[in-house]
Amino acid sequence: MNRTIKDATVKRYHYDTHEQLRAHLQLFVDAYNHAPRLKTLRGLTPYEHVLQVWTKQPKRFKLDPSHHIPGPYSPARAGLPA
Repeated sequence: MNRTIKDATVKRYHYDTHEQLRAHLQLFVDAYNHAPRLKTLRGLTPYEHVLQVWTKQPKRFKLDPSHHIPGPYSPARAGLPA
């Protein structure tokens, strides 16, 4: 996963500030967790897989992961610290 993130960000783009890198990383992680369907997860997105595990084994989680989906008013989308 670290290589995937590195290849998609710092190896591909130049950032003038640390804040630019942080903003791009947040966008990349949001896109990665909700968009690609992965063979290793039997065709689910990473987010869908986490929700599936949560419904089967809720004791493994401290928080309900369905509350952590980024939306139009979430801090990550508004550029605010989470």
